[in-house]
Amino acid sequence: MLLKISRCCGIWSCCRMKNECWIADVLRQLSGQDLERRLPPDMPPAPRRATVDFSSNDYLGLRKNPDVIRNAVVYLQRFGTGAGASRLLSGSLACHRQLEELLARFKAYPSSLVFGSGYLANCGVIPALVGRGDLVVADRLVHASLVDSSLLSGARLLRFRHNDPEHLDALLNKSGARRKLVVTESVFSMDGDVAPLKEVALVAMRHGAMVFVDEAHATGIFGPEGSGLVRAQSICDSVNISMGTLSKALASYGGFVCCSSQMKDFLVNRARTFIYSTAPPPSAVGAAIAALEWLKHNPDAGALLLRRASLFRRRLASAGLNVGAGQSQIVPLIVGENQKALELAARLRDHGLVASAIRPPTVPPGTARIRFSITLEMSAATLEECADIVIKASQDIGLV
Repeated sequence: MLLKISRCCGIWSCCRMKNECWIADVLRQLSGQDLERRLPPDMPPAPRRATVDFSSNDYLGLRKNPDVIRNAVVYLQRFGTGAGASRLLSGSLACHRQLEELLARFKAYPSSLVFGSGYLANCGVIPALVGRGDLVVADRLVHASLVDSSLLSGARLLRFRHNDPEHLDALLNKSGARRKLVVTESVFSMDGDVAPLKEVALVAMRHGAMVFVDEAHATGIFGPEGSGLVRAQSICDSVNISMGTLSKALASYGGFVCCSSQMKDFLVNRARTFIYSTAPPPSAVGAAIAALEWLKHNPDAGALLLRRASLFRRRLASAGLNVGAGQSQIVPLIVGENQKALELAARLRDHGLVASAIRPPTVPPGTARIRFSITLEMSAATLEECADIVIKASQDIGLV
């Protein structure tokens, strides 16, 4: 019997490997173009040598905040390790409603709905709003999850030039689609620049289009108490969906959308990633609630972070490095070639700076870069020292 099982396993393994031959070809091709992604070395809880992590989106440094951890443990003990079911079965817990009420007030919207992640929120909401016969017009540089969600919907997808409301207007003007949705980010994740949200919303309104704004990288940083740019620009009434994540500045895990009460009721019935997913775990909910409370007591944290990021950006720019035109906590160092970006990232790691090389297809071809995420854990003095290291390493590989 054991021999038979062994032979069957051997045959299965052989068939499986033959079926996967094409995967090896794809990996070889990626490697030859310096585009293969590999998991980086594990980040230890307490590094043996001093490191500065420029790849983290823990913008406010709350991931290890004692109050945030304590509240996560409290909710873990009170509600258990998981929700146990989807929200529409028995997984809707008091903590989920508590978080949704807090998020709605935080963002100045009537309602909020929590999802398992930001990606799941996008993939649930956009296909719920549009389908075949409809139109999505998205900024050319929106996050992959927004592109995937738009394609998943079955609607026609058009891309307007980055941060160009006039091009958006022209594309909408040509469309006779039944239903139209404009999709953009408020802070773009790879360039760190800010969208002209008021102008985008005005164009959409003229054409009767709905507006979806991804605030993943604005939440916690911009606006009153870090509530984001939609609220800061007083355009909540013009933006149908303000989406955010719990996993960046709010130091937890999950995603959410803020919207009208009617829209929330609709999404509960139509957003498949909400309907068919287990609800977020209570510990993550508790951590996010504590992070929101921290923001309430530290309303100037985002402004402080932006000042430090500006210091770092100006320092690199003064040395002749291309850091784009961003205004946020995200500072890209545009390198161009994939290999040079990898080489620079390796040199920085040798000096204790963890900064990832970002290459196509995440960014357009020819714009490979090092993406620096500035966090409140980095003092002004630390950023000055790191800027010196970055400039020297860039000079060593011929960038300046």
